[in-house]
Amino acid sequence: MFENSINLKSEAELAVMREAGRLNAMTLEAVKAEIRPGVSTGELNEVAESFQRAHGVYSPFKNYDPGIGVPFPGSICTSINEEMVHGIPGKRKLKEGDIISIDCGTVYEGFVGDSAFTVGVGEISTEAQRLIDVTKKALEIATSLMVPGNRSGDVGSAIEEYVESHGFHCTHTYTGHGVGRAMHESPQLTNYGVPGQGFLLREGMTIAIEPMVLVGTRRTKTLRNQWTVVSVDGSLTAHQENTIAVTKEGPLVLTSL
Repeated sequence: MFENSINLKSEAELAVMREAGRLNAMTLEAVKAEIRPGVSTGELNEVAESFQRAHGVYSPFKNYDPGIGVPFPGSICTSINEEMVHGIPGKRKLKEGDIISIDCGTVYEGFVGDSAFTVGVGEISTEAQRLIDVTKKALEIATSLMVPGNRSGDVGSAIEEYVESHGFHCTHTYTGHGVGRAMHESPQLTNYGVPGQGFLLREGMTIAIEPMVLVGTRRTKTLRNQWTVVSVDGSLTAHQENTIAVTKEGPLVLTSL
């Protein structure tokens, strides 16, 4: 029943999603180019919005309300240091040594592209760089497993095994998800699992894989703004995300340049 609710995409739909993903990647690149000490997260949000306006697209993040009664006010999420996901852009200015995760979505011709990255602001600590590198590699490993016949548990277990082998932790609370005409579709893909278990990967599935990795603990809490998720111990976090299509030729990264 659950697997039957998954929206499999046609080749024509994948072509549109590929363009949505490309525009999303371009938006993120425009934001990344402006990341430096002294820049505010609100200014980074304006860079994203200006780029998307110029290209006739928009972010599904802005004014999104999952039922909490507080619409998200930004077009991107700007999560700094201990903020794992859903950081709200505003007046806060970046400092040398911070790390920041930027998550962005783009709607093009009714389909969504969704991806994220984490980078350092100026010179960062060795631990912070190692965290970013491990999170990136976890996404690469997961992407390689997005082929027909594998199961979601194969992907999730590979993410957590790699992350934990480097002394870090994966969240068990927040997940990857299907993407298509909606920003969040079935199925959810966790950053942990049991090999051989979970839902079957099939041609036409389009799923955002997003390792969310924490230094000190997998436990998180949500701030009073009802959006920003932070590590409970204040330790650093990182987030990488791409939207992947499962095809007979292998994994297709829809949100690459």
